[in-house]
Amino acid sequence: MTADSLAERVYVELREQIMSGGLPTHSRLVEGRLCETLGVSRTPLREALVRLHSDGVVTRREDGYYPTFPDLDSIRDLYELRIILELRGIARHLEDGDLEFDRGILEATRARWLALAADPPEPSPDIVQLDQQFHLDVSTAAGNPALTRTLATVNSQIRLVRMYDYRTPERVRATIDEHLMIVGQILDGDLGRALSSLHAHVGDSFDVVEARAVQAITAHALHGRY
Repeated sequence: MTADSLAERVYVELREQIMSGGLPTHSRLVEGRLCETLGVSRTPLREALVRLHSDGVVTRREDGYYPTFPDLDSIRDLYELRIILELRGIARHLEDGDLEFDRGILEATRARWLALAADPPEPSPDIVQLDQQFHLDVSTAAGNPALTRTLATVNSQIRLVRMYDYRTPERVRATIDEHLMIVGQILDGDLGRALSSLHAHVGDSFDVVEARAVQAITAHALHGRY
């Protein structure tokens, strides 16, 4: 196994342990213990911790790294803002018939997701990056850069909890189908239905991630008692 592949394995395994509640939230991640558990040296472990910190999965304090504890109240507020930003991109076109979507961006987006439909990726927290890019592409095509920049900022703040979204093949498949439906409705000019579909899609996503985040938080709490 190469150094890069080893670091990737450690990153994936440690991320899964943290997000599944296998490690107590309020306990420091002890490097020596983790190295022994994962069967690796400190170098790939530290590389994994740096990546996890960048993802928001762990928090760095003066004495080391700790699993990040999702603040669901704050996440709810950010999801509400996300919905407003995403819907506004389409709503402004419903209000002003002179506005036009960038069809080139939308066609390219549809082509990418048709390819994913033909060969769906395995369930993984990494799929959140593909999902976020879809929503940024739709926002960009709607033509208000300020909306898109703000949406990107909100996405970065909810990325951790959104990693809980893609844990089953069914959820991955549903996301692909819903994305294709939304972009197809926009390209067909059926903006009223596209607005409703996007609202339902984002709302369903929050319901899923909230339920799974609560499960992980509960597992963290139970683990921490022993």
